[in-house]
Amino acid sequence: MADKKIKEMSFLDHLEELRWLLVRSTIAILVCAVVAFFFSDFIFNEIIFGPKSPDFITYHFFCELGKQFDMADTMCITEINLPIQNREMGGQFSMHMWTSITVGFIFAFPFILWEIWKFISPALYDNEKKYAISFIIVSSILFFLGVLFGYYLIAPLSVQFFASYIISPEISNAIDMDSYISLMKTSAIASGLLFELPIIIYFLTKIGLVNPEFLRKYRKYTLIIVLIIAAIITPPDVLSQIIVTIPIMVLYEVSILISVLVVKNQEKEKLKA
Repeated sequence: MADKKIKEMSFLDHLEELRWLLVRSTIAILVCAVVAFFFSDFIFNEIIFGPKSPDFITYHFFCELGKQFDMADTMCITEINLPIQNREMGGQFSMHMWTSITVGFIFAFPFILWEIWKFISPALYDNEKKYAISFIIVSSILFFLGVLFGYYLIAPLSVQFFASYIISPEISNAIDMDSYISLMKTSAIASGLLFELPIIIYFLTKIGLVNPEFLRKYRKYTLIIVLIIAAIITPPDVLSQIIVTIPIMVLYEVSILISVLVVKNQEKEKLKA
């Protein structure tokens, strides 16, 4: 049934569908961005600049954790010296606009997923199309969890590390606004997309680009890469590195499990045929 529908659609039809997917997704992002634009005080002062304060919840969490393991000296933060500056005439207005668009993208993400599902649904079997709502819900939850992971773990640990990293007392830090906000946005968006790994692996396995054996083979290399990244962005202690590494590796293991299930289902379909 799916193959028949695919054949009925020409290449130009697919391009037209893709064009409207992009148009509708862009409109959704802009609508959410307009709403975010009018909440700039909260978005900037409470959210974006939150990790600049030593009172931020993440620093409290690591401090309490450090006290439990007699590591308070390395894990408790009393000061973050990170002055932010703007050096362009229209810099603040431009950053206000682009930050609103970023927030708009985050909140419009479930709608974008729905548009993507509609685009790929002709290539799915009838029994797979009934999982549309589940796909949207699970993918959205994973994305928002990733955004929270990036904001509450990756971003503050990165801010704390770079704010305290000094190569010479002769050099003072006066961080550009673009640089700081770019770090915050990248941490949140990249983590959100990273948490989509199980969904990505599902589709890659279905089209035959990856399989469980491939994922298991490169598990150790993935662990090494994650540990290196965690070592760079976290304080110099093993505990905080483990806290950052565990969620990512859990995602990787879940992805392997999903790949196994997809392969088994494909084998069952072949036997039925």
